[in-house]
Amino acid sequence: MKLEGEVALVTGAGKGGRGIGQAIALALAREGAKIAVASFSVESGVALAEQVRQAGGEAVSYQVDVSDAVQVDRMVADILSRYGRLDVLVNNAGITRDTLLLRMTEEQWDAVLDINLKGAFLCTRAAARQMLRQKKGRVINITSILGVTGNAGQANYSASKAGMIGFTKAVAREMASRNITVNAVAPGYIETAMTAGLGKQIEKEVLQRVPLGRLGQPEDVAGLVLFLCLPEASYITGQVIHVDGGMAM
Repeated sequence: MKLEGEVALVTGAGKGGRGIGQAIALALAREGAKIAVASFSVESGVALAEQVRQAGGEAVSYQVDVSDAVQVDRMVADILSRYGRLDVLVNNAGITRDTLLLRMTEEQWDAVLDINLKGAFLCTRAAARQMLRQKKGRVINITSILGVTGNAGQANYSASKAGMIGFTKAVAREMASRNITVNAVAPGYIETAMTAGLGKQIEKEVLQRVPLGRLGQPEDVAGLVLFLCLPEASYITGQVIHVDGGMAM
């Protein structure tokens, strides 16, 4: 129970199915962390918090739009009022609005950048105030391999995830003197509700580009996020670690 007594906020954790945020929340809870679940969906956030509690952990859920500063600040204030501390932030909230560049609307561009990138900024800013006072904290940004390689039809998504990588490195430099580490995890194709609609043909094409020959599992990402929260990872900051089966190698 290496995270016993610590408090972790995981955004985008209430998505239905076997999502990455869900796996991360459960992995951190198993190591003793109290979990704050941030989700745009009330029902799925409450369901995940209940799942954590049924597994023996402690959890609270928040319905929040991470692109809204007022909602984010209110959520973090409530977490601090409830627990008095915030040790881990996992910026996992993300959406897609895929289409080719010439068909992409401003609304599709703005929606993805607002949730994926601005949301990470707002949550990190709110959490960092407390982490700086504590002189201790871990921030893990869930980016994507597509932020490294790009992908046709996903200019908005790739840009938002590439932005998270630059954001990670800048904030890691700012926070390092206060014992706060900031790292990014870049998943490849992970078997979640988001990738379930790929279709067999696209999945086959994807697997041809993955040396390990399979899609990843949410637990593959959650295991790395957990490690980055542990004392053993205290000398790792500003890194972008791929969990992609070798796809971008």
